[in-house]
Amino acid sequence: MTPGPTTAHRRITAPAVSFSTAAKAYGAVRAVDGVDLEIARGETVALLGRNGAGKSTAIALLLGLCQPDTGTVELFGGPPDEAVRAGRVGAMLQEARAVPRVTVGELVTFVAGRYPAPLPVPQALELAGIAHLTGRRVDRLSGGQTQRVRFAVALAGNPDLLVLDEPTAALDVEARHTFWESMRTYARRGSTVLFSTHYLEEAEAHADRILVVDRGRIVADGTGEELRRSAGGSRVSFDLNGRPAADLTLLPGVRALDVRGDRAHLRTDDSDATVIALAELGAIRGLEVAPASLDDAFLALTTTAYTRTETEAAR
Repeated sequence: MTPGPTTAHRRITAPAVSFSTAAKAYGAVRAVDGVDLEIARGETVALLGRNGAGKSTAIALLLGLCQPDTGTVELFGGPPDEAVRAGRVGAMLQEARAVPRVTVGELVTFVAGRYPAPLPVPQALELAGIAHLTGRRVDRLSGGQTQRVRFAVALAGNPDLLVLDEPTAALDVEARHTFWESMRTYARRGSTVLFSTHYLEEAEAHADRILVVDRGRIVADGTGEELRRSAGGSRVSFDLNGRPAADLTLLPGVRALDVRGDRAHLRTDDSDATVIALAELGAIRGLEVAPASLDDAFLALTTTAYTRTETEAAR
């Protein structure tokens, strides 16, 4: 009988992140519902989903902040808390309070000192774009500056895996651009990065893979282009001009309907058949046909039947 790989060898070759049928419930709500996932070392992966989709719970499981009810979660072939204690994981979470009467430099220096092989503090501050704030008190910074301090704290331990939960929240356009430049610089060192975001364009621009989460499950895993193809077909838009929208879902090829004001947007697998049917109805005023967008893909993946009107939205 051939012996299996040793534990040490398995951990050297194991992926950075591994979920095996992991599940976590809060009462009747299955926040994470039997997730199977592997993230290779050196990958940059985006976690995309609506509020309540399960992203934050998945991150909590990954960081060892809670335990799965069933299944397993591993980092680098071992328990998450082991990787965290070894300084292999850095995290930037949404829920964090400013430390009073402590300067930025003091905070990052303190955190770095808790790790076995930290990133030099000046380098962490420079990467986060806050070297000029070294002497400022953390509790007197703006929201965007505080967010960058959290990034510096996440970098302080020189982690192999960087976990970022909504990292560009509260950042203006220029600060977001600077942040992503810093993140890419760190990723190029061979580190693994997992970030959650509500910004579809950020996911596509800065991740090797996009994981779409809905109702506690991963419903899509691929590049932005692969996700767009999964949406199917095209978007056909036109002015309703007062006509009812409900029957439009019955037209040939139509998979979903979105009504905004007096304009209907149809997602269709067969734009030619849809347009011909609209012409027969005399409903081609302001007609536009365009390829499916990443927004279309996201809506297609996270809803089984997405139909929204102003009346329904107001309920």
